[in-house]
Amino acid sequence: MPLSRLSRRAVLSASLSAPFLGARPVHAQGAAQGGWSPSRPIRLVVGFTPAGTTDIAARLLVEPLSQRLGQQVVIENRPGAGGNVGADVVAKADPDGHTILMQTISSGAINYQLYGSRMPYKPEDFAGISLVIRVPNAIFVNPNVPANTLAELVALAKANPGKMNIGSSGVGTSLHMTGELLKLAAGIDLTHVPFRGAGPMMQEIIAGRIEVGVDNLPSVINHLREGRLKPLAVTTATRSPQLPNVPTTAEAGQPGVEATAWFGLVGPARMPRAAIERINREVEAILTEPAIWAKFADLGGMRAELAPGGGSSPETFDTFMRNEIAKWSDAVRRSGATVEGS
Repeated sequence: MPLSRLSRRAVLSASLSAPFLGARPVHAQGAAQGGWSPSRPIRLVVGFTPAGTTDIAARLLVEPLSQRLGQQVVIENRPGAGGNVGADVVAKADPDGHTILMQTISSGAINYQLYGSRMPYKPEDFAGISLVIRVPNAIFVNPNVPANTLAELVALAKANPGKMNIGSSGVGTSLHMTGELLKLAAGIDLTHVPFRGAGPMMQEIIAGRIEVGVDNLPSVINHLREGRLKPLAVTTATRSPQLPNVPTTAEAGQPGVEATAWFGLVGPARMPRAAIERINREVEAILTEPAIWAKFADLGGMRAELAPGGGSSPETFDTFMRNEIAKWSDAVRRSGATVEGS
């Protein structure tokens, strides 16, 4: 069955304007079953600006999670340093279950190697709660760039070494690293231009001041569908059902450029086990609701399949994050990317 279309603007406006109505009576039994309930509003920290994928994923969870927990969940955008600023806020927060983070592949994996001794926190400063979604990255260009395929972009970049810019939502993001992998695999010289979020980057590419961009599919998909940007490839092993005519990087001749971004909830390391289990249970239930998952899927989201039967447990998410740190530490070393020289 075809999924209903959901614009990024609709997600943001609905999340920002809808009043919190309190928990539905059907969920009142949750506290008794879980042994923990929040005693005040929960702060959900997002380490990037509004309108990016991290923010969109968080906003899709806010209303149903507020209803199920019986307390309002409030998003707090704390952008900077590839998500490190927001992550550090949560790492050092009171671990009582009332401050959680929408963790990402950048602040939760890539940045440990990229920032090295400058990282303000360690992996053990967090407790995994639930992996929410995984998404492809898309490589795209301004419509005026004379390249309709990834191969044509590579040829254009080789003819103009150092003269073309590639934007990302920040140093250390999977978008930054996708660009570095492309440069390494194709042997091209593109100048990386990091922004403080996907929204500012998109404005510059649409305006033509940046030629090439990499972004998570959810925050760019409507621009691609409506022709404001021109897609060249997606960075997953198989094509995205939402953009079936766009080839994968392997199909486009660059099999070494593969990256799947992910977004999940974590809390401070000493967060009560009962709070972790309660939030995990509610999030996993939300993600099985067809109407809600359809919104994630329409934006290119892929399900988390870490635990037996699907979804994720706190334990499987912790293991997943450890594996991602090892994987991306190696990728960063091979690329030669640094914070200073990005």
